[in-house]
Amino acid sequence: MAAVSMQSMAEKEVERWGLNMTEGVTTVSRDIFGLHMNILWWCVGIGVVVFGVMFYTMLAHRKSKGAKAENFHESTTLEIIWTVIPFVILIIMAIPATTTLKQIYDTEEADMDIVITGYQWKWKYEYLGQDVSFFSLLSTPIEEIQNLKEKNPNYLLEVDEPLVIPINKKVRFLITANDVIHSWWVPDLAVKKDAIPGFMNAAWTRVDEPGIYRGQCAELCGKDHGFMPIVVKAVPQDEYDQWISERREMAAKLKAMANQTFSFDELYSKGEQVYNTVCAACHQANGEGIPPTFPAIKGSPVATGPLAGHMDMVINGSRTNPAMAAFGDQLSEVDLAAVVTFQRNAFGNNMGDTIQPIDVLKAKQQ
Repeated sequence: MAAVSMQSMAEKEVERWGLNMTEGVTTVSRDIFGLHMNILWWCVGIGVVVFGVMFYTMLAHRKSKGAKAENFHESTTLEIIWTVIPFVILIIMAIPATTTLKQIYDTEEADMDIVITGYQWKWKYEYLGQDVSFFSLLSTPIEEIQNLKEKNPNYLLEVDEPLVIPINKKVRFLITANDVIHSWWVPDLAVKKDAIPGFMNAAWTRVDEPGIYRGQCAELCGKDHGFMPIVVKAVPQDEYDQWISERREMAAKLKAMANQTFSFDELYSKGEQVYNTVCAACHQANGEGIPPTFPAIKGSPVATGPLAGHMDMVINGSRTNPAMAAFGDQLSEVDLAAVVTFQRNAFGNNMGDTIQPIDVLKAKQQ
């Protein structure tokens, strides 16, 4: 039954995208879809008239029927007709188009603001005024990507942390990027904005019904461009309030954990999770990497070298290889300590080091 259900979901998704753009779930998205359909039928009507006249003329006035071409040049009447008619049609089209465009770009008087930052290859969401921020990463199992397991209907469209917003609220998105140009695109919300480093683009949405809406980065941004999906979860206001409260508590706990001491086994287990989520896409699950751009962790001179150099590389990124990003602001002190501990002891490195969150915090301060 589950297999049949998944298959039907996949078929519905293919059918939805088969011949037309998605209608979406917001007022703006439905207006855009309606405008698209109206203009489409206008174009169909114009095509029928123009080609109808053209084919009729060719058939009715062909040489085999004895027709002779008229000899005229620069007909003022004809020039006026084929200038005025298209002008009137364009004006008629422009009225609903302008109304819809005004809606799309009206980002004023929002109920809440969320800063969206694109990274290679993940999204960071920051709820302004709420002290809540987190990264959203691809959660599709590596086995599906490597064709070792059957792909599910949401293949490459799953994340570990969805963007949660309340329904019936105007949510303004402030979109930028940390490294290269990305594009935040959720078709159901009719939102698609480029994320450009050093520049802030604004967009907005208001979702009427609870649901989960998926999108992707729509700008070719590097090796794993196809691996940074977007998931927006719209929930009722009371559920959103509970979620935001839980996120605040979680953030406070993470700050407190920076002063705790963890056992080697705890750090190693946590580090393995972080590695598989954040690092494995480039350095591979077996730690052998894809040289020379993504060097191996296994036997790496960094992972088996001085601890300070390893921590500096993970926190601040590489000064010689731009593919190695800085994770100091992307991961918590606990996650950083765990993943460095894991890398120095996994894949046969066996350095025997245990890095605590307080060590990472001191390294950051230095």
